[in-house]
Amino acid sequence: MSHISAVSTDQKTGGATAPKLGNPAVIGLAGFGLTTMMLQFHNIGWAGIGPVIWLGLVFGGLAQVIAGLQEQKTGNNFGYVAFTSYGCFWISLAAMLIANKFDLFPSSTADIGWFLVGWTLFTTILWVGSLRISKAMAGCFTTLLIGFILLDLAHFGYPQMTVVAGWDLLVCAGLAWYMMASIVLGDLFGRTVLPVGKPVL
Repeated sequence: MSHISAVSTDQKTGGATAPKLGNPAVIGLAGFGLTTMMLQFHNIGWAGIGPVIWLGLVFGGLAQVIAGLQEQKTGNNFGYVAFTSYGCFWISLAAMLIANKFDLFPSSTADIGWFLVGWTLFTTILWVGSLRISKAMAGCFTTLLIGFILLDLAHFGYPQMTVVAGWDLLVCAGLAWYMMASIVLGDLFGRTVLPVGKPVL
């Protein structure tokens, strides 16, 4: 309703101004948060694996990759690499679980563990970068890194760590949604509604 035309006119200069564009981070954070949350519902024992696979392919996967590619156009390298990469993580994980179901290039518990170790190392790099963005982002990546480490341990002899990781990563998912809500509500109200905090570093 508010977008009467694709291009608005600057009343002071009479010139055309660029249309307002949405922030791709809202979709990236939404997809990451919901899919992470659903996986933890499974890890804690509340839900089966089916919803995780479908969310991993579509919302956590495809939608996050699209958000990442849109971040590239804004010049945001952190958002570009984070959303695109974790979108690929979810697609890869879902594909791996489907392949195991049909005995196609099956992955053992240790195989999945090493897969997670690789993502742990990758997350460590982005965790450092998150300290330069905001306290909310730093919190999200700190809990994400801890969660990966706990899942690494779970796949190499300490399966009880899966539930601990589940509770930790629910906090991570909540922080992702908090940042999404901060962007959406801030835009709607024209002011900061949910502060994300200054950078740690």
